[in-house]
Amino acid sequence: MIHPQYAVWRKNATEDPDLQKELLAIEGKEAEINDRFYQFLQFGTAGLRGIIGAGTNRMNIYTVRRATKGLCDYLNRQKADDKSVAIGYDSRNKSLLFAKEAARVLAQYHIHAYLYSRLMPVPCVSFAVRELHCDMGIMITASHNPSQYNGYKVFGSDGCQIDETTAEKITKEIEKNDPFSVAAADFSSALSQGVISYIPPEVTEAYYQSVLAQSIRPSLAPPEDFKVVYTPLNGTGNQPVREVLRRIGVKTVYVVPSQELPDGNFPTCPSPNPEIREALEPGLALCREKKANLLLATDPDADRVGVAEQTEKGVRLFTGNETGCLLLDYILSQRKEQGALPADGLVVKSIVTTELASKIAAHYGVKLKNVLIGFKFVGDIIGKLEREQKEDRFLFGFEESYGCLAGSYVRDKDAVLASMLIREMAAFHASRGKSLGDVLDELFSKYGYHLCSQKSFAFEGEEGSETMRKMMQSLRQSPAASVAGFSTVSISDYQRSVTTHLPEKQETPLDFPVSDILEYLLDDGSRAVIRPSGTEPKIKIYFFVVRPTKEEAEKIEGKLKAGFEALLKTE
Repeated sequence: MIHPQYAVWRKNATEDPDLQKELLAIEGKEAEINDRFYQFLQFGTAGLRGIIGAGTNRMNIYTVRRATKGLCDYLNRQKADDKSVAIGYDSRNKSLLFAKEAARVLAQYHIHAYLYSRLMPVPCVSFAVRELHCDMGIMITASHNPSQYNGYKVFGSDGCQIDETTAEKITKEIEKNDPFSVAAADFSSALSQGVISYIPPEVTEAYYQSVLAQSIRPSLAPPEDFKVVYTPLNGTGNQPVREVLRRIGVKTVYVVPSQELPDGNFPTCPSPNPEIREALEPGLALCREKKANLLLATDPDADRVGVAEQTEKGVRLFTGNETGCLLLDYILSQRKEQGALPADGLVVKSIVTTELASKIAAHYGVKLKNVLIGFKFVGDIIGKLEREQKEDRFLFGFEESYGCLAGSYVRDKDAVLASMLIREMAAFHASRGKSLGDVLDELFSKYGYHLCSQKSFAFEGEEGSETMRKMMQSLRQSPAASVAGFSTVSISDYQRSVTTHLPEKQETPLDFPVSDILEYLLDDGSRAVIRPSGTEPKIKIYFFVVRPTKEEAEKIEGKLKAGFEALLKTE
């Protein structure tokens, strides 16, 4: 049976001709219609994210208006007067349109909308919220997802991504709204009346100054032949990354021509993700052509950065874990040398980030705290320190997914900052005759080879969501006593907030926020973490193996991947 909302949208979704064209093209196709209408896009701590298109389960002007009206109703309940929201957008298709639609709805419901006049990275929205003393922030982005996606990310007044409680309250307001009943002010009129205003350039300059203040050795000169290639992957990083590099004295940055300008179709790669080699291939080719030492690649919203290095040994790509540990070691070692390492310094990482970071932090006498997956949890820690007037304790935070932050000027990961620090770090080591690969190998030699990898399993559509739910439920109900020939020592269930120790099945409390995560500790010391993705229809498994050599670690990793894949298939 054709979903009844299809006819409603054929009648009412007339403001964007692309939607009517799509609705006409799927007429009579029950499966395609149902996929677009079986649910509303789910709003959570990550806001909205979905495929651009027609329907309640798609990103379009009507779902954006509906979400923004819910945000307005929530905010109007919290505060009577002088409410404001900062808005940014990336290079994705319809990002500017969605940003303006959000501003129009905010203006209609008496909330001042501060809008960036050009595309800007995620951290700039987090910064603007704090700098302009806004109540909330909105970033139109789908991060590294393929080109057919877009999203709507929400920040609180602290510049941090909203928490679960706030997301639930906004969701309740959103659910009261019909997509076609949300009013929106005329953009030009609201702009002339001052209800919508563009974010002044002084805010961007203040952001640049805050980034530059995190430099460890700002006057460091690299070897004369040290060259840098950069790609913004057709996203927002092009101008801010190049500007910051220019200000720290980088005279020449070779930018990948095919990935330089904003393009929401991301024509050079299937997904503009600095984690995948295919996205970096044009940059690697330019490195070979220019004989460059370093490749930096930021994702479309410039909150994550990928790194590759070219030496006489060849090209080496670094994982997010490896880059994060290199930066951590650089920051701690140099601050210690300068006498600027606080005795109560703090490093923060997620539970799916390498334990090599813990060993590096311990070496320098710095405390490390693990948090749940999502940079908002790093931001929460910084916020707590700020309230205690101890934000200087925060030294560095990072995730395995290529995001990091040093300093408390924003509350989200920042690839503009990371690009500056990585180039500075690489130049520092090069001036001493070492490559980044050399330094990483020294860390592995000192602390053991830490192999961290991930495997994903996709479950599309309504049926896929139910399959994932049942799979996680079954894993909880039938704990595996062994996997891949290794005995299970414990299973930590972050949804139940307990760790079950096997074989006795004794339970101890787990002091983390509730989350749909299972963590397995095996008797050889290896770990595996299973969780449904918060932004994609996937179950992800993270593997952690420590051995004296890479070869030994890879052998164990292969066994674990096969064992856990078999475990999932039996569920």
